[in-house]
Amino acid sequence: MQSASFERPNISEELANSIRQMIVDGAIPAGSRINEVHLARDLGVSRTPLREAIARLVREDTLVAVPRVGAFVKPLTVDEFDQIYSIRNLLDPEALRIAGMPSEQQLQRLERLNARIEAASDPDTIIDLDDQWHLLLVDHCPNKVLIDLIRDFMRRTRRYELALLRERQQVEVATDTHAKIVAALRRGDVSGAATILKDNMESGREPIRRWLLEREVK
Repeated sequence: MQSASFERPNISEELANSIRQMIVDGAIPAGSRINEVHLARDLGVSRTPLREAIARLVREDTLVAVPRVGAFVKPLTVDEFDQIYSIRNLLDPEALRIAGMPSEQQLQRLERLNARIEAASDPDTIIDLDDQWHLLLVDHCPNKVLIDLIRDFMRRTRRYELALLRERQQVEVATDTHAKIVAALRRGDVSGAATILKDNMESGREPIRRWLLEREVK
């Protein structure tokens, strides 16, 4: 892990953001214990603000505190994943409906980005580009609170996507479905595009869910 420098007044918030990203990226694996000594050294900070950051992450349910033992990264579970995805499947289509018809420029950018996803071979890159595609799709949604929620749930699902990727070394992105969404928008059918988007997200949910169920029975 690379050392980082934190100089802003709200250092605990900055540290919480960094630790959260390390968890999302798999640098701190699900179920592992947070080693305060090593983490403070790696991040180049003292233990006091680090403990404040850890407490913040416990309050937001990213970490689980065990008395007299320490804090642990929440394990990956089918139950949590189902709850996350059932909400995400509502947010993205609704944001698209509110956003309405995208501009021709936006549609062209979606098509170019989808082509990049199709051409990519590195799974990490594919996941990054797919996240960019979904955010670009709802870029003109005026409800910024809704967009912030989508970003938050995107981070939560990414933890599961990357865990599957590291174990299976494969990732599936339905670029053909992306193309169908754009085609529906070109016809002026925003409602139809939102329905396809929801179906797309449901289909993407199943491979991860099957993998989680397999892990639970081992």
